Amino acid sequence: MRKEKGLTFFVSLVYAFLFIPLFIIVVTSFGENPTIQFPIEGFSFKWYANVFENAAFVDSFLLSLKISFSATMLALLVGVPASYALSRNNFMGRQWLKSFFLSPTIIPGVVVGYSLFQFIVITLQLPVFQGLLLGHFLVSLPYIIRVVGGSLEQLDFSIEEAAWTLGSTKVDAFFKVILPNITSGIFASFMLAFINSFNNIPVSQFLSGPGISTLPTALMSYVEYNYDPTVSALSVMLMLATIVLMYLIEKTLGLSSIT
Repeated sequence: MRKEKGLTFFVSLVYAFLFIPLFIIVVTSFGENPTIQFPIEGFSFKWYANVFENAAFVDSFLLSLKISFSATMLALLVGVPASYALSRNNFMGRQWLKSFFLSPTIIPGVVVGYSLFQFIVITLQLPVFQGLLLGHFLVSLPYIIRVVGGSLEQLDFSIEEAAWTLGSTKVDAFFKVILPNITSGIFASFMLAFINSFNNIPVSQFLSGPGISTLPTALMSYVEYNYDPTVSALSVMLMLATIVLMYLIEKTLGLSSIT
């Protein structure tokens, strides 16, 4: 009994350390003073309005949406067939290839960002937008392969083989039998990859150029010269958006496990 109480107290303490900083960010976003302070003096929504009035935030937000959506869609087009090939075929080097695809999620973000900088900017010399798109595609792909691959591993491929025996081609069987059974996994992988792409800092930091930056890098640049509650307001908005998307992912994966 004492051990259970001690464990409960420890878990509560950990949660407190995790959520207290987030609570402070939420509170300071409503402060009236032009500098961040806790506790706040007065109550105001002006810092939320300031987010939308800041042209750098608006432009970088739109760029982040465009980059993240495009990169994730490209990752789906490549990742779904790759996941199918890795799950359906048992060839030499299969595990090595799977580990290679997932390596960006294991290697430190700074290392990944610098490596992509050397490859995309120094070697390929791509323009900033194309470089960001390629970089975000490469960091989004592992999440597609991981989640879609998990859905495929739970799938009974005998239904595909049954379609073959009934005269369906392999391509038709893939689109009419396999894809409908992993739709929830594809949707969840898209949202997870999109979140990670949108919130990515190391890759965006290395690949951004003059006047072209994603929202996280614009936020980092703003903090260097400003310390007002606009940062807190934008952080709260990003947290809320992430919570909503993660809830949708959880519901989608929950439905997937039931079906």
